[in-house]
Amino acid sequence: MANNTNISGEGADHRLSFKVVLLGEGAVGKTSLVLRYVENKFNDKHLSTLQASYLTKKLNISDKRITLALWDTAGQERFHALGPIYYRDSNGALLVYDITDEDSFKKVQTWVKELRKMLGSDICLRIVGNKIDLDKERHVSLEEAENYSASVGAKHFQTSAKLNKGLDELFYDLSRGLMFLPQ
Repeated sequence: MANNTNISGEGADHRLSFKVVLLGEGAVGKTSLVLRYVENKFNDKHLSTLQASYLTKKLNISDKRITLALWDTAGQERFHALGPIYYRDSNGALLVYDITDEDSFKKVQTWVKELRKMLGSDICLRIVGNKIDLDKERHVSLEEAENYSASVGAKHFQTSAKLNKGLDELFYDLSRGLMFLPQ
């Protein structure tokens, strides 16, 4: 659940902290997304994440100070058993697939089922089609992805970490959704 803390004193503000996990197959661009968003860095030759890494991002939305704890998990099959350790107590999840890889999209469907089973419906889900800079090689149609997302109560976003497209919109929308989760 969100950690809500009112800071007392003159001009008291409202602070919210949320845990967000990034899930998806290896090489779909989870690390590239989070590094581009948090540090505005992109590396074409990024090495695979082993187990998980953790970054934070602070935002101001309306009169709220939001802290996102972003857990970037390893996508390789040998690390899937560790998934529950990382997404336990998560408030939100970014389920990332590569628009050029249909199998990575199918795996998102598995992650959704697993998250719903473990965390119920009190999790803010965003399904993310990454690598839109490779649209000519697309194997997952936008219509299919949007229809699936709607069917599971998630919003769908298209991004390119390489071109820095769609990331601000994605994380802003996610943050707004997290703010309105049941406390």
